[in-house]
Formats: sequence, C-alpha cells, structure tokens
Amino acid sequence: MAQVEATTERIIAADAETVFDALADYKEVRGKVLPGQFSEYEVREGGDGEGTLVHWKLQATSKRVRDCLLEVAEPTDGRLVEKDRNSSMVTTWTVTPAGEGRSRVVVSTVWNGAGGIGGFFEKTFAPKGLGRIYDELLQNLATEVEK
Repeated sequence: MAQVEATTERIIAADAETVFDALADYKEVRGKVLPGQFSEYEVREGGDGEGTLVHWKLQATSKRVRDCLLEVAEPTDGRLVEKDRNSSMVTTWTVTPAGEGRSRVVVSTVWNGAGGIGGFFEKTFAPKGLGRIYDELLQNLATEVEK
C-alpha cells in the first residue's frame, strides 16, 4: 500500500486567530462551510477543537463514499488534526499569519492507498479530486470569515 496525499492551500483575508477559531468551531461554522460532497454531519462529542468527535460521510466520487468518524486534536497552536477512526485517513489543518489581516490555510490529507492497479489510479486521481473539494471548502470558509 502506498501512502496517498492531497494538499491544498489558500490565503484568506482575515487574521489567523479568526480563521483558526472558525475551523475549530465544529458546532456552528464547520457544518456551514462543508461543500455538498459531505453529508450526515454530526458533532458527537465536544464541538470546539481538541477533544471533538465529529462524523460525516464524504462522497469523493460518484461511487466512493467514506464514512468518517474523526477525533480532533490540537497538537500545536494553529494546527488541527482530524484522525479517522474508520480508516488510516489523517487531515491536518495549519493556519499561519500571512501579512496584516491575512492568513494562510494549508489542508493536507494522507491515507494508505490500495495496492495494484486500483492503487495506481487512486494515487493518480484522488489527490486532484480531494483538492477540488478542499478548494471549495476553503472558499466557503473565506466567505464566512471575511464578512
């Protein structure tokens, strides 16, 4: 199994603390900024960063739906890590200052891909597809925090 990685980033016209707080707010903000590929969103424990347990289904393609149950950690300032209890998938959100009133958000997801020919196609196409989903999520986040 090869490790598959998808990474996307965006500059948002809001300070890093505001952006991070919005990302870490699973009760109010996160559900609002998720694009249509996410469904069955539910906060099961917590709801504000560290210690949150959140569920959603992610429909990455017309045939591929991931049932995700994510534990949220904040290992360092400006970083959220979502570890899926149902798979090897780990998503890391990093928010850093990018000049006055601006921040850079980098989202990176890694998982153990399939082997064989299926693994080749997964490693080739999944990062692009997930990147498009995260681009839309980051656009929605920007719209939310730039108000």
